Amino acid sequence: MRLSVLMKHLETFAPLNYQEDYDNSGLIVGDPEQEVQGAVVALDCIENVVDEAILHGCNLIITHHPIVFKGLKKITGKNYVERVVLKAIKNDIALYAIHTNLDHVPHGVNGVIAGRLGLQHTKILSPKNSFLKKLVTFCPVEQADVLREALFAAGAGHIANYSECSFNAEGFGTFKGGAGTDPYVGERGIQHQEREIRIETIFKVHDERKVLLALLEHHPYEEVAYDIYPLENKLETVGAGVIGWLEEPLDGLEFLRRVKNNMDATVIRHTRLLPKKIRKVAVCGGAGSFLLREAIAAGADAFVTSDFKYHEFFDADEKLVIADIGHFESEQFTSDLLIDIIQEKFPNFAIRLTEHNTNPINYFI
Repeated sequence: MRLSVLMKHLETFAPLNYQEDYDNSGLIVGDPEQEVQGAVVALDCIENVVDEAILHGCNLIITHHPIVFKGLKKITGKNYVERVVLKAIKNDIALYAIHTNLDHVPHGVNGVIAGRLGLQHTKILSPKNSFLKKLVTFCPVEQADVLREALFAAGAGHIANYSECSFNAEGFGTFKGGAGTDPYVGERGIQHQEREIRIETIFKVHDERKVLLALLEHHPYEEVAYDIYPLENKLETVGAGVIGWLEEPLDGLEFLRRVKNNMDATVIRHTRLLPKKIRKVAVCGGAGSFLLREAIAAGADAFVTSDFKYHEFFDADEKLVIADIGHFESEQFTSDLLIDIIQEKFPNFAIRLTEHNTNPINYFI
């Protein structure tokens, strides 16, 4: 299998344009057209993982965290990042990362956490904007149905759980074909009036090419009139964190026990337990303190995440319980998710979960 085929599948599940601006998801080392014999999946790409890939004849490593996060000015092997990149290149091993784009989809990193905690009726905690555009075009009445169906098939017209959404208004358009034209209706050199349908529909930014190809292929006119507008609407299915409900409310200690056991956490740093029971829970894999305000505003009774600093715990202000379970602990099941995503599409592909614990943090208990 070519690496590009596998990448396309992963990026269909978690499109690259969903990642944060600071991130470096995608192919970091390697040729998209290279043949892939096998892959190792890990949370982090460290030297032991590269050695494991070499040992088992795998020429691809897929990780959640990008090994190259900041710019590399030199690759001399003076630190672990440079050594990993050097060893990967020398051994023709591709490195691929799927980071905040996997955080921002409902069934991604945070969906896994929500599932392990038994949360129901989940939704994105902090939806993102600027991921939607609107297409407006004008089509002869007789061909409007065919064009709409083509646009919907290309990915346009989705609003939450509704599909094939559009607005249509009838009017008439005018045009006069000049020299060298071959009008679909009317005659060259004479102004023509045609009954047309104004079709408006929305699409996700990463589907723009498919939608435009569908428009140009199925529209009957020689020159297609259309407008594309960027939208500031929030896309409720893309964003940071997840919030949902426990099936039954738990007191503080019961909830912390569930979190510790179900997330396989060694220790939980938490704010003071409150007298009310916990029913509504927000989660964020990795460093999630930036979502505390949203969790409080959403009415969460608890917020499960990691990497809170000392003074940030005060910001809970006894409005909810912060449960900091550790960065690795909050994301450790991401590797299993990636294997599931790949094996669902490519059941015979040779893929293995790393045998190494890549957590750089140890606990003295």
